[in-house]
Amino acid sequence: MQLDEKWSFVGKKQKNADPADEAGWLKGDVWDHVALDPDSRLVLEVIVGPRTLDSAVLLLEGVRGRLGGRVPELVCSDEHPAYAEALLAVFGQERVPPRTGRPGRPAGPRVVPPEGMCYATVHKTRERGRVTAVQGRAVFGAPGEGGRASTSYLERQHATDRHRNARKGRKTYRFSKDWDVHEAMTHFTLFSYNFCWPVRTLRQGDRGSGYTQRTPAMAAGLADHVWALEEWLTFPGVQR
Repeated sequence: MQLDEKWSFVGKKQKNADPADEAGWLKGDVWDHVALDPDSRLVLEVIVGPRTLDSAVLLLEGVRGRLGGRVPELVCSDEHPAYAEALLAVFGQERVPPRTGRPGRPAGPRVVPPEGMCYATVHKTRERGRVTAVQGRAVFGAPGEGGRASTSYLERQHATDRHRNARKGRKTYRFSKDWDVHEAMTHFTLFSYNFCWPVRTLRQGDRGSGYTQRTPAMAAGLADHVWALEEWLTFPGVQR
């Protein structure tokens, strides 16, 4: 699973926002906190809000619900410090260290990473504004065979979303003026991407026999065809 944040703004950029504004941070910089499955390219969850620990916790709580209690084996992110604490808050397990037999008060319970989870960050070295080296750094746990810290799939998805959602384009007048519409459009574009957007690198077949296009939802086993946007919009959100 890959975690990352995508910057945008509502109304005005943060440097121009008035701290005394009644709307508070609703006018200014805002971040899409996104969790993505790199195998299927499926967007697991998105939280729109300030770049804080609370937003990271909300993101991972949504992921936990979608995974049905399963623990992701490898979690990768940039070096945003909130993710390590948020992972422990959401997936951590309380353990009591064994007694050492030495004098003194015994150690109390503590929260530790769940067994089988590895969390690693991606450290980027830049020179003159360009990335010259990328290094993975394990925060806790050990990656499995072939495991490598990377956020490249999610960073590529950010670029796709900026093209699909004009409000996220850089250096443009097409920015959001209203918080509620901005949040709604973010969820609309990111979750419709799962079912309605064929991803070139997920297609099957070859040039001779032809290709079968697949969406992230098809790769994840959630759909058997590329959905039309009308089908996605009219499909009941709650199945009874």
